Amino acid sequence: MAKLDLNGITKLYGEARAVDDVNLSIEEGEFVSLLGPSGCGKTTTLRMIAGFMRPSSGTITMEGRELSSARTSLPPERRDMSMIFQSYAIWPNMTVAQNVGFGLKLRKFSKSEIDRQVMEILRVTKMDHLADRYPAELSGGQQQRVALARAIVVKPGVLLLDEPLSNLDANLREEMRFEIRRLHDEFGITTVYVTHDQGEAMVASDRIAVMNAGRIEQIDTPFDLYNKPRSHFVASFIGRTNLITGKQVGGAFEFDGFRLDAGAFPAETAARTGMVDFSVRPQLLRLLPEGSQPNGKPAVQAVVDERSYLGENWDYLVRPAGTGKALRVSALPSDRHEVGATVMLEFDPEQMVAL
Repeated sequence: MAKLDLNGITKLYGEARAVDDVNLSIEEGEFVSLLGPSGCGKTTTLRMIAGFMRPSSGTITMEGRELSSARTSLPPERRDMSMIFQSYAIWPNMTVAQNVGFGLKLRKFSKSEIDRQVMEILRVTKMDHLADRYPAELSGGQQQRVALARAIVVKPGVLLLDEPLSNLDANLREEMRFEIRRLHDEFGITTVYVTHDQGEAMVASDRIAVMNAGRIEQIDTPFDLYNKPRSHFVASFIGRTNLITGKQVGGAFEFDGFRLDAGAFPAETAARTGMVDFSVRPQLLRLLPEGSQPNGKPAVQAVVDERSYLGENWDYLVRPAGTGKALRVSALPSDRHEVGATVMLEFDPEQMVAL
């Protein structure tokens, strides 16, 4: 039996479907992220799980017990869940230790037990040396750790996080997403995490549900989402990609201005007929000097239209000869080509994903 089940969850606002027939099953101890752009329905879904709003149709169950339906909804405080918001919602008039121990105090634990559990979780979150500080004396990352410690110390059945890192700067966000994953591995709490940042989702999640227009487009592991996207939206939202269309004619896929032998593609792709859309990641394309001999992979002549140096790599826009569509190529710093140069653009059909 799954820990948490969403069965046909829909949320209507008039005629608008904020969430549209979402089905999701989350196992005990699993970390699942709801990922998507603003307005895709991810926060609405999380708020229905938390009990802050009732679905228009469908049911939410936890270990087989119904929590929500269109008819009834169990109050948030009776769901055995903890939630962390964007704003952290820690009390400014309480010390770190008092904030963290507040949930245990409401549950009427003894003072000695509260003190023991609070210091234990503060050690795990590396905040024990700040137990007597007030929130105003803490950095944003430290305040986030307080919110995490307070949510975890009560040992909830499910932990819910709504864009918890959005108020932090880029470096701190990167640090905290690893911290969130570390704490999940430490405690194994079933977690639902809402974010629009694919980096956060990729680092922290066991599985990611990519949402668009109120629906789940694909739910998969980070690896499979990136390497085996099933739709144009998923391919373009998870990382950067080139979307190109080819038609198989006479044993080859004909693209705009060039053609690639169908025999170089995986068998299931080579068997497809008609128009086929492909996702081609920039780092899977390779640039070679004009006149170079490709190393067993198909290559076409192209011209460098633009380039940007990003330190870790060059970002090129390269236009195959005879086409008006430029493709993005990510290359090593040593792989340097001037704007306007004629190059050979090498493809790896084994890595081109047919959508």
